[in-house]
Amino acid sequence: MIMSFFDQFLSPSLVGIPLIALAILIPWLTFPTPTNRWLNNRLITLQAWFINRFVYQLMQPINLGGHKWAMLLTALMLFLITINLLGLLPYTFTPTTQLSLNMAFALPLWLTTVLIGMLNQPTIALGHLLPEGTPTPLIPILIIIETISLFIRPLALGVRLTANLTAGHLLMQLIATAAFVLLTIMPTVALLTSMILFLLTILEVAVAMIQAYVFVLLLSLYLQENV
Repeated sequence: MIMSFFDQFLSPSLVGIPLIALAILIPWLTFPTPTNRWLNNRLITLQAWFINRFVYQLMQPINLGGHKWAMLLTALMLFLITINLLGLLPYTFTPTTQLSLNMAFALPLWLTTVLIGMLNQPTIALGHLLPEGTPTPLIPILIIIETISLFIRPLALGVRLTANLTAGHLLMQLIATAAFVLLTIMPTVALLTSMILFLLTILEVAVAMIQAYVFVLLLSLYLQENV
């Protein structure tokens, strides 16, 4: 029995063994496997079209040196979208509501983009810390501010994804609980509440996809600055 609205975000366990690893691996089984046939089914065709469009939009503003990241960012995008959407199903667990998991994705990838910039073009990478035309008295303050904003980036990536998904799940549970309680007391109000819940569910599907896209898009922008 759920004793708190936040209990749904606890990592499930079986015989004391955390099942978060299973929740992370299962989404990969839902992707169709491409074949060598001349004609593919509609699902594989739709998947190929989506991946092609996504890679085109993501890699278009990045020079050729950053195109090596296309496969990694595309895989991360599909992984996040699948986990977020499967987490909207009843009696499921959403791993991306855990800040530790999101930070495990954000911190290494952000750090890699920074290191690439420092190794390939250190002058330009350090130049981002001081905007052009800054008055001399403001130089030390702006360098400190830009350095802090640089190190906040991975935290912002992880917190943004966690907060949006957590808020959506909590709001859906609150409205669903209200509809269930009002069903026997005020059926008309319960029906209206259920309609709101249905519209909110559609909105959460969009949020689940948009947040995954924003996560990968921001990583590509950080890469664009350092390549």
